[in-house]
Amino acid sequence: MTSRFRPVSQSAFALTGIALVLAAAGCATDGRAQQTPASHVLPADSIVTDASRAHPAVWPHASSPDAMSDARTEAFVTELMSRMTVEEKVGQLIQADISAIKPEDLATYPLGSILAGGNSSPGGDERASPQAWVKLAQDFRAAAAARPGARIPLIYGIDAVHGHNNVVGATIFPHNIGLGAMRDPALIQRIGEATALEVAVTGADWTFGPTLAVPRDDRWGRAYEGYAEDPEVARSYAGPMTLGLQGALTADGHLAPGHIAGSAKHFLADGGTDTGKDQGDFKGSEQELVDIHVGGYPAAIDAGVLSVMASFSSWNGVKHSGNETILTDVLRGPLGFDGFVVSDWNAHGQLPGCSNESCALAVNAGIDMLMAPDSWKPLYTNTLAQVRSGEISQARLDEAVRRILRAKVKTGLFEDARPVEGRFEALGSPEHRVIAREAVRKSLVLLKNEGSVLPIRAGANVLVAGSADDIGQASGGWTLTWQGTGNANADFPNGQSIFSGIQEAVTASGGSATLSPDGSFDRKPDVAIVVFGETPYAEFQGDVDNLDFVQTEPLETLKRLKAAGIPTVSVFLSGRPLWTNPEINQSDAFVAAWLPGTEGAGVADVLIGDAQGRPRHDFHGKLSFSWPKDATGAPLNRGQPGYDPQFAYGYGLSYAAPARVPTLSEESGVAGDAASLDRYFVDGRFIPPWSLMLRDAGGEFRLGQEKFGQSPRQTVTMRAVDGGAQESAISLAFTGQGQAALAARPVDLNRQANGEMALAFRYRVDAKPAGPIQLLVGQGAVDATGVFQAAPVGEWRTVKVRLSCFRDAGADLGAVDTPFMLSTQGAFGVTLEDIRLASNEGDAICPAR
Repeated sequence: MTSRFRPVSQSAFALTGIALVLAAAGCATDGRAQQTPASHVLPADSIVTDASRAHPAVWPHASSPDAMSDARTEAFVTELMSRMTVEEKVGQLIQADISAIKPEDLATYPLGSILAGGNSSPGGDERASPQAWVKLAQDFRAAAAARPGARIPLIYGIDAVHGHNNVVGATIFPHNIGLGAMRDPALIQRIGEATALEVAVTGADWTFGPTLAVPRDDRWGRAYEGYAEDPEVARSYAGPMTLGLQGALTADGHLAPGHIAGSAKHFLADGGTDTGKDQGDFKGSEQELVDIHVGGYPAAIDAGVLSVMASFSSWNGVKHSGNETILTDVLRGPLGFDGFVVSDWNAHGQLPGCSNESCALAVNAGIDMLMAPDSWKPLYTNTLAQVRSGEISQARLDEAVRRILRAKVKTGLFEDARPVEGRFEALGSPEHRVIAREAVRKSLVLLKNEGSVLPIRAGANVLVAGSADDIGQASGGWTLTWQGTGNANADFPNGQSIFSGIQEAVTASGGSATLSPDGSFDRKPDVAIVVFGETPYAEFQGDVDNLDFVQTEPLETLKRLKAAGIPTVSVFLSGRPLWTNPEINQSDAFVAAWLPGTEGAGVADVLIGDAQGRPRHDFHGKLSFSWPKDATGAPLNRGQPGYDPQFAYGYGLSYAAPARVPTLSEESGVAGDAASLDRYFVDGRFIPPWSLMLRDAGGEFRLGQEKFGQSPRQTVTMRAVDGGAQESAISLAFTGQGQAALAARPVDLNRQANGEMALAFRYRVDAKPAGPIQLLVGQGAVDATGVFQAAPVGEWRTVKVRLSCFRDAGADLGAVDTPFMLSTQGAFGVTLEDIRLASNEGDAICPAR
């Protein structure tokens, strides 16, 4: 088979016909992990401290399969590297996001990788067709093949973390927290196989998974990306998921069609950060890393995972991306990993002395590929200069390049044939939907079933309330967009909502199912199912201060139904256990459904019985996270001193094994509203600790008032007015120079800026500005005059302004005390509503500074 990347002097990599260049696979140029010395002398510029220094002797042993670095593969790589320029080698270390690079850029910059990040898509269209995704991949591959020199193929990565969740029409499986409740490694492998095929169909080569986090604090916004609080589940799943994605590695061969490279992440202890802060610090011992957080990594490595992603987080104050004792001494030593290490999204820029554009420290510590989504050009230039100056040694460069090329060979990227690409019938195929539906069934955990309200007789009159007809909410974050927001059922053409699944099951036996989001009814139902829970979020946007389920509407609905004498079943959608004692008390049955994805019929399979009321499927799921007795959010994990949950790890009722649940305490243990980093003015109220401050010409800031005309000297006034709801907005009237700002103690928004979050708000211009309008975050100001001048008077609009714009304009995003300020020199009238941080889904702007 010929290869588009085959230089004239090189035979195509195949099972036969290649001369071995190396005399033996273990010679000094191999670069394999077992050559790493058992003890490592820290370099003079190391950032590792005594408290963050790993000791390889105490870690478990694993080993990448011999087939990853077989003699033929190593010979091919060695011969190829002998013809590569230093520019081409450095290019292999740099990964750019498709939102910030074009195929034609590859003619100048010989990069080794691209990725499609959470909000990146062909042409910036998050609902792009599968055909558009394939064309994007083909355009980049063609550009890489056309460049002169060694012509090394790109490896193209994507976050397919619960199915191919980026593409409309793909199968969306339950998030890992639900899969952990299944305790079914064989099903995990089938999910991996289905995911890999759907990714390969759209042209990508590599997924950033499996996620092997062991979340120990449920306040973490990524808790749902972990299988369980106990490492036993990740240990049992890591190997099967890796084999599902990649298949078994074979000597002298590459991955079979329909398989893709995996990436075990996030190494290490991303689930162990203090107070559950995303990208935070694990404050603990090395033994805890070994006993808990290394978890599934040995099994993934033994199964042949081709890459590992380093964590944003730290260990005792030292970022993993710069800790050579973790990335080199441990990962390349006792863990025996022969693949390559990729960093997370601009994570290198968080290291001391580094920026997004320059970081030799990360490479020297053991990062082989730098994920530099929007900073790739200067990073390439600076890394090249660092190699030439010796700051990054030639040996370290060659080591990283060898690991990357080895993975590319085993992935099959040097071959032209892509036999499954474009087979769109595999996206959301009936076969894959059957797998997803089984996973939904097995992930459900029954917490309560009083009076045997479940299963529901199929012929009953069933009222279905809440968010039962919202596939987007059931799918959670990392669904079509990074945060999983803004999705409609039409965006899931191969999916089925929970309500649709219930309706199908009930009506098939002559019953009826009525959707009523607010729980109202004309004819009294036999039973009500209320579906409610968390709305979608991802990463740090999901970090919370406590575990109180604060929505009030579901509880009010449950109380009304109970008062009407209607048996109620709660189906709770969440990415973590939450304190829901009041809701559980008002429910006859309570089911933790996690984030089940697009196969809502899997819920109905278990809740709805046959015409005689007998179960069609029993409950299978067992808690893989302890359910809290109060809302404080303190870490609650099996085996810790004083362990006292509401429902213990491993709990889960079934029809075959029922049990009574007494009335639960409704004392939450928390008081008041928690501070909010990302919500400032919502539903007509200022979210603590934020308050509105107004400043007149030459005056001091004062608290906002709710009436005009407090004083003739006032040049800016505020009043509450109707927006999308009654008094949900504030109207600001400027009669001259003035400012209106949301203020509180300083908060750190650096993570949000790195994640390309945006300041978003709805606005209605009531009077055109007579002078310049500045929009500020902290001390960073952008000229928003054009935004408000262009808006017709009286028309509601929404704007998003990237946080990075304010940073570039001089804002210190590490200490923001005013996340929103409007400043003007003249008359202006504007009404504002829903001021918050929001995900940039290709719709954020950067006005002129």
